[in-house]
Amino acid sequence: MKVLLINGSPKGKRSNSLRLAESFIEGFKNQNESRGSQVEIERLDLASMKIASCKGCFACWKNTPGSCCIKDDMQQVIQKMLESKLIVWSFPLYYFNVPGLLKNLIDRQLPMSLPFMSENESGYGSGSHDARFDMSGVRHVLVSTCGFYSAKGNYDSVTKMFDHFLGRGNYATIFCGQGELFNVPELSERTGQYLETVKKAGCEYADGQISDATQNQLETLLYPKDVFEKLADANWGIDKGTGKKDSADLTFTKQMAALYNKKSYGGKDRVLEMRYTDLGTSYQILLGKDGSEVFTDGSLKTTTCVETPFELWASISRGEIAGAEALAKNLYSVTGDFSLMMDWNKIFGNELSESHETQNEKSSEGKKSVQKNPSMTSMLIPWITFWISLAIDVKNGSLVSLLVCALVPLIMGKHRLIIWDRLSLSAVAILSLVANISGKGDLITNIGYLVFGLFWLVSCCFKEPLCASYVKYSYGGEEAVKNPLFMNANYILAAAWGVLYILTAVWTFFLRKAGFGNLLIVVNNLIPVAMGIFTAWFSKWYPAWKARGKK
Repeated sequence: MKVLLINGSPKGKRSNSLRLAESFIEGFKNQNESRGSQVEIERLDLASMKIASCKGCFACWKNTPGSCCIKDDMQQVIQKMLESKLIVWSFPLYYFNVPGLLKNLIDRQLPMSLPFMSENESGYGSGSHDARFDMSGVRHVLVSTCGFYSAKGNYDSVTKMFDHFLGRGNYATIFCGQGELFNVPELSERTGQYLETVKKAGCEYADGQISDATQNQLETLLYPKDVFEKLADANWGIDKGTGKKDSADLTFTKQMAALYNKKSYGGKDRVLEMRYTDLGTSYQILLGKDGSEVFTDGSLKTTTCVETPFELWASISRGEIAGAEALAKNLYSVTGDFSLMMDWNKIFGNELSESHETQNEKSSEGKKSVQKNPSMTSMLIPWITFWISLAIDVKNGSLVSLLVCALVPLIMGKHRLIIWDRLSLSAVAILSLVANISGKGDLITNIGYLVFGLFWLVSCCFKEPLCASYVKYSYGGEEAVKNPLFMNANYILAAAWGVLYILTAVWTFFLRKAGFGNLLIVVNNLIPVAMGIFTAWFSKWYPAWKARGKK
């Protein structure tokens, strides 16, 4: 199967629309080849070809039927169109229609028609000419980007033109607004998501047509209107008020500010100060309920300050280096309210519009529901029940503990169980059974403290300490595991909890032996509470302390 990609952009290989078209063809090709059908792709870059304007002489109709009097590259274009089974028309929107390069090609298709008038069976337009060649089996897809926030309402003249010579309903379209964003490396995460959807559309088209769900996702805005327009304005590198050219670092800062998500507003204004240490410049970004604004005079009171080389921060924004990794290596420092850095993806993240999220949910309908992320509650319930119930009554308490172990998978059924949940359920069940048979509740409870402490300590020998296996989902999932600050904090906390419970086993043994059993009830309840408070404090303090550049 031959696929012809007509790149009608004056930018040639640098075309943003071309990126979408190539993603579509990649999906189309992969799907066909997965079924054993070979796909041959040829791309025509009109910017590097010679295709003159039509002279309107009609020589191709009356003098040399089917052959144009202009001898240029159009002859090979027509031949390749006749050989193709799929033609992908890729172009940017220029003044609400196709660029002049592509319009020339469209005009020069005249030799492909017969001169005689015929009935217009499509019901569109007032007349028609029959095709000189049988192209009834050729499929067509239009792929285009434009510079407005939305493609909606901007392609009416394009579709009317293609309706005339392809026939209404005889082609598919992928029209995307915010096209210039595909050329911004710092936004590659969001644009990459869109390109994956385009690729999916290609797969579906190979099997017949693009699904409604995928088409809806293709029509979803890359960014909300206000975010895009601020990005677009900042991208010109010109001050909107004075008309003077902005420096590269100021333009970059304005672009970063444009990505601010107003939904992340927490009830009070924040001021992020960016100090580019290699340039000696500093800018403040006011983050409020109504949006963001960049100040260059340093007049605001800073709440969070980032001191970084400009090129480093630009590399982080492009995804060339992980921000957390760079921070752990003290390549930049942060002072002030560190919570802004912890919530960075929410505040400046590549926010998907609600309609996009809704379409994702719809496309998932009918599929098996996905289990929720693991919860530490699954691990703690059996242990807490075990210690409390055995302290009240060994025989009956051990039975209650066994019952809870059996019920936890049902109670927490919506959450995925991980190794620490399963080990805890097994350990508590075995200890409860031994306690019921032996009647030695104090000894078995003490062993339970020891086992629980060992779980925490042993987990420090693996890729993820016990606590990280649960809380990482609140910090970006697997991305959090790549964050040295996050992992170091969790290794320290896991070791601390492990040591605490091993010490608990030790002092419990000696205090009981000394006759201070009642004191244990207070001690063994208050100390874990105090440790929990310390954990909450440390998880915030440690990253902020490291971010200040402390070794």
